[in-house]
Amino acid sequence: MTTTWTPARIVALVVLLVLGALTGVAGWLVVGLWFPGGLVLALLALLGLFLAGRLVTGSGIGVGVPVVGWFLAYVMLGVPRAEGDFLLSSSGIGMYVYLFGGVVLAVMCATLRGPLERPVSAGRPGR
Repeated sequence: MTTTWTPARIVALVVLLVLGALTGVAGWLVVGLWFPGGLVLALLALLGLFLAGRLVTGSGIGVGVPVVGWFLAYVMLGVPRAEGDFLLSSSGIGMYVYLFGGVVLAVMCATLRGPLERPVSAGRPGR
């Protein structure tokens, strides 16, 4: 399936990339501050962003672009600085659950089928 790259679609993808990065930074902060509740809040924010991207663009790229922004923010905050310390603490299981949970949510949202897409049968390939 080919999609047309209109200026509105490109702007939407750039906005989704920035929102993904902001959600990644906010999620990192919240998970570190309030472990059980912050983790749930951060994962719900990711789910909302990924679903919104899927609905706005109507395709999986609407999920992939915010995932790239989120993951880049996650990695950049976890890299040690030149002084040898981290910008933010990455200790504890919460950060690993945040990473794994975000990836699982991204895959779930990217593989969703829309209500207007017809079901695929095992005997007949979908077109």
